[in-house]
Amino acid sequence: MPDEHKLRNHRHLGWLGRHLHDPNLWHLTRKSVARAFLVGLFCAFLPIPGQMLVAALMAVLISSNLPISVGLVFITNPLTMPPIFYLSYRVGVWILGIERGIASERSWNLHTIQTELASIWWPLLLGSILCGIISGLIGYLLINRFWIWHVNKSWRRRILARSRRRHRDDP
Repeated sequence: MPDEHKLRNHRHLGWLGRHLHDPNLWHLTRKSVARAFLVGLFCAFLPIPGQMLVAALMAVLISSNLPISVGLVFITNPLTMPPIFYLSYRVGVWILGIERGIASERSWNLHTIQTELASIWWPLLLGSILCGIISGLIGYLLINRFWIWHVNKSWRRRILARSRRRHRDDP
């Protein structure tokens, strides 16, 4: 990730104005990290080029941690993209109640690809958005709960260590 000061002062990013000065974009807080998981996981499911740009813009708009939001988009990479988008497509087909799936034609030429793209774009988009919302919400809730659990555990450990030191120091 580029330096936050360079991003704030970049001439092409001036239109974002005060939003780039939000400390939640750069600091690790429970709320900013949980929102980053919401944004990053949602954008990872989007079947579009430029997922990182969408994640960055959403992070700025809802004050989530920018590096985590953008980094989570890499969940969809060349290895994971086919199963993720196929699952999204199947969810879309199921929601829409479409009987016919992807064509079984073996000859893939430009005409076949255009025909198939025209028939799968709506179930793929719907399934991707739904899977993105669900995974983003689950990520948000899990990170939020994990953060609270971890902080409580750290406080309990500190209190226990402090009480042990007191008992050791008592005559």
